[in-house]
Amino acid sequence: MAKNLTTRSEDYSKWYNELVIQADLAENSGVRGCMVIKPYGYAIWERMQAELDRMFKETGHQNAYFPLFIPKSYFSKEASHVDGFAKECAVVTHYRLKNDENGNIIVDPDAKLEEELIVRPTSETIIWDTYRKWIQSYRDLPLLINQWANVVRWEMRTRLFLRTAEFLWQEGHTAHATKDEAIAEAEQMINIYAEFVENYMAVPVIKGLKTESERFAGALETYCIESLMQDGKALQAGTSHFLGQNFAKAFDVKFTDKDGKLDYVWATSWGVSTRLMGALVMTHSDDNGLVLPPNLAPNQVVIIPIYRDQAQFEAASEVAEKLMKELRSKGLRVKFDNRDTQKPGWKFNEYELKGVPVRIAIGPKDIENGTFEIARRDTLSKELISATEVVDHVVDLMDTIQQNLYDRALTMRIENTTEVSSYDEFKKVLDSKGGFILAHWDGTAETEERIKNETKATIRCIPLEEDLMSGSCMVTGKPSSRKVLFAKAY
Repeated sequence: MAKNLTTRSEDYSKWYNELVIQADLAENSGVRGCMVIKPYGYAIWERMQAELDRMFKETGHQNAYFPLFIPKSYFSKEASHVDGFAKECAVVTHYRLKNDENGNIIVDPDAKLEEELIVRPTSETIIWDTYRKWIQSYRDLPLLINQWANVVRWEMRTRLFLRTAEFLWQEGHTAHATKDEAIAEAEQMINIYAEFVENYMAVPVIKGLKTESERFAGALETYCIESLMQDGKALQAGTSHFLGQNFAKAFDVKFTDKDGKLDYVWATSWGVSTRLMGALVMTHSDDNGLVLPPNLAPNQVVIIPIYRDQAQFEAASEVAEKLMKELRSKGLRVKFDNRDTQKPGWKFNEYELKGVPVRIAIGPKDIENGTFEIARRDTLSKELISATEVVDHVVDLMDTIQQNLYDRALTMRIENTTEVSSYDEFKKVLDSKGGFILAHWDGTAETEERIKNETKATIRCIPLEEDLMSGSCMVTGKPSSRKVLFAKAY
């Protein structure tokens, strides 16, 4: 069984790392900066994948797969794109190993590639080179493609799920006949991400636009969703980019429109990654372990028999299997843990640590009284429910727990969102409270950079749903048309 976790108040970062490992989500690998996602963690990621994949396909997108390796020359075709990723690229230079005279394995110096290959940090370049062959006419548009893949961004300081040298994600890449269609696509996808994160992960988000300095490399506009973690730091949960015609021009992707005129297509790209796993852990979990929303939990219900002898075990098992069957018939994911190698108390702790939303205990007294003990992971509360009502009660609990987790996270965000009017007040709130801070900004990169250098806080986004209220920049006093969202971030 897991050791006691460091508490969040003691050391939030240490608590997070311990929890990810002890709850069997992931572990560090033999490759520096890379992680092994364990079966329990991967089961949660698979549920995320399944729901997102469904949402993508319902909006007309199709899945495809593109090469892991990208010729270096492709990156040089879009200048801002290569600038944005140059420092993070892993480069393949040779294609063969051999034994030296001492029997050691070395890179064969005679097997140098004519052109170096970049291990994809993102796939815009290889995909737009491909789209040139796929697109000739307006009849080929819109082209709506998604890829589930791994990418490599060479990170020096890593943390499980939040920042690793290799991670899993999906990346959508679309081509459109008009600017308006492409913008509508970028907006649609950020709305899909927000819907998923709020309805499945139970994490409230703020939708917004990135400032020019924070945009994706090569984008004209970047839409994002920002969430607030329990330690008062922000986490970017997803992005969607309007790329204009930059990549179409770089890779010469043209189409003939309905009037026979030749033009460059308009592009978007959008993605979320296994970083969402980190957001899930940090938003809901507590000092006892993981807390999972029912919509994503691999096991929504676990049933644990309590017994002293074989006869009691068999009696509890008979009741448990009947209940499991009834709950599964209602669409719930249920596990009956009938292992005889661990005691019930050990199992209670294990499933609390792993965040299973509902635990049902069945013992001799429960069978005798026609009741079940129902324990909720979100509130750590227990209640006795009659056997005749238990199925409906547990089914209803799924929605109740899902909503409670969202409401709790939203309350936390509201309580940790502060509006300020002066730079002194901004710094005071940042040091004493943290969280999201709404403040006026003059719109200049110089002021944005100064705030970042002096406080380590960044503009997370220009909120899409924030009322336009003119005022004065908290730093320079210059005019500002709206408040923007600041925070320290992961």
